[in-house]
Formats: sequence, C-alpha cells, structure tokens
Amino acid sequence: MNDTPPVCDYEGSGYRTDFWEGRGREYEDLTERSALRRLLPSGGRRVAHLGAGFGRMTGELSAFDQVIVLDYSHTMLRDARARLGDGGRYVYVAADIYRLPLAEGSCDAAVVERVIHHMADVPAALRQIRAILAPDAVFILEYASKRNLKAILRYALRRQAWNPFDEAPVEFVALNFDFHPAYMARCLREAGFRTERRLALSYFRLGALKERVPLWLLVTLDRLLQPTGQIAPFSPSVFTRNVAMGAHPPAALDGPLFKCLDCGAPLRNDGETVACPHGHGRWARRDGIYDFKEPLSG
Repeated sequence: MNDTPPVCDYEGSGYRTDFWEGRGREYEDLTERSALRRLLPSGGRRVAHLGAGFGRMTGELSAFDQVIVLDYSHTMLRDARARLGDGGRYVYVAADIYRLPLAEGSCDAAVVERVIHHMADVPAALRQIRAILAPDAVFILEYASKRNLKAILRYALRRQAWNPFDEAPVEFVALNFDFHPAYMARCLREAGFRTERRLALSYFRLGALKERVPLWLLVTLDRLLQPTGQIAPFSPSVFTRNVAMGAHPPAALDGPLFKCLDCGAPLRNDGETVACPHGHGRWARRDGIYDFKEPLSG
C-alpha cells in the first residue's frame, strides 16, 4: 500500500448522536443546507459525496441520478445506509480520500463539507478529487476558516498564539485544521479548479446567541450575509463552488465506477467483490458497502 498522510478515523464514534442530534446545532445544519442549495448545479449524472459521514447532507443531492456515499468509517456508512436506504441511487463506499477507488472522470460533481479540516495534506486530497471529475464538473468544498472574527478578536487580545492573518494552516487539535481563504484559493487553483463563488456562513455560531435569538432569525441573517464571502469572508465556515478545468481526464460517466488502487485499471464486478483484471487486488462488498480499506487476501 502506498504511504498516505494520517486519516482521522470516526470508526466506532457516536458522531451522529454525540455531536448533531439534539445537540443544539440546528442553526449550523440549516445554514449549511442553505449554502449547499445555493451552490449545487440543477442536476447531473453522478455526484460523489466524499466524507459523507452518516449522510446528514446527502439528501440534498436528490437531483443527481446516482450518489456515491463515501466515508472512511464503516460506522458512519452504516448510519448513512439506515438513513438513506439502499435502492439504485446510492452506492456506499468505505475508502480513503487520499486513495480514491473511483475511476478517473467518472463523476460530474463532488461535495466535500466538514471534512477537509481533517486533512493534513490538502493539495494531495484535492488532486485525488480532481482526478475523479469530468471536465467542467462542479466541486462544492466547505472549509473551516482561520480568518474569522472570533479568532481575530482573540489574537488582538493575546488570548491565542497563532495569527489568523497568516496564510499557513493551523492545527489546533490533532488532525483538526483551520485554513486561510487565500491558502485554500491557491490549493484549489493548483489542483485544477476555478472558483466561481464563495459564501461565508455561521457568523452567529455562538452559544449565547443561539440561546437568546430565535432560530429563524439567525438563519435569515446568515443567509443575508453569506454573499459577503465573495469579497472577504470573516466567518468560521466558507463554502465554495469550483469548476474542474481542462480536458483531462475525459468524461467517463458511462464507464466502470471503480478502479484498482494499485494499477488504476477498471475493476470487474463479480457480485459481492470487485477485482482488478490484472490480479492486483480484490475488494469485498459487505452489508451493502464496498470496502476499499482492506483488500481481500488470495
């Protein structure tokens, strides 16, 4: 297996129940849905929801014919499958974003939200994402911004050591990063994306505000402020709509979905396994989930 950066593994975690459900994050959920709806294309053939977790936002992708629900955690994918169901639209995949098993050019859209802040090597992750996208595909990326108003105030009062205006990423907890908008813009450009739109959101992500101000008002104000991200986002969360530039890889929306992690050849589907035609690897489909974390032996 190729060396890859460390991965933040949510296997066995209670992320759905411990962080989201009943945890007072309705404001964050609604504003993120609002931003995603503003940026998504009207429809498409195949979208990859990378780092989909338990599928909280996956339902927003209903305009696509097929949705690839990909996460590193089997726990998250089992929750997503219970939430979304089986059917032909959803394909559940356990895999590492640094080693995506999706064929080049096989998707005409991708969504990554609440994920890139766990990536120690953002350029490597973005290169993998660009490779699975057809020319002119839309890529929606959300990232945690270090240049937010709270961080600026804390820095001014000398209550934090790192400078929110420094473009280098800051790792405030192991495998939890905040990024400067200029840094992310450069990484996207170098990976082969053109950023069309940028939204700033979650300005009101403060417990005191959420306790005292009606939810509908916070969400309305947030929606009004989101377009300020096009000029200068100073929010803790930034959503971007990006377009895959260039003619390579060519669109392969009608070809095989999976590729070999070792040689890149299209995988042969044998029912409950997918296999490299050159014998480089076989991967299982268990409980409705294609498992690319560990190849089958033999």
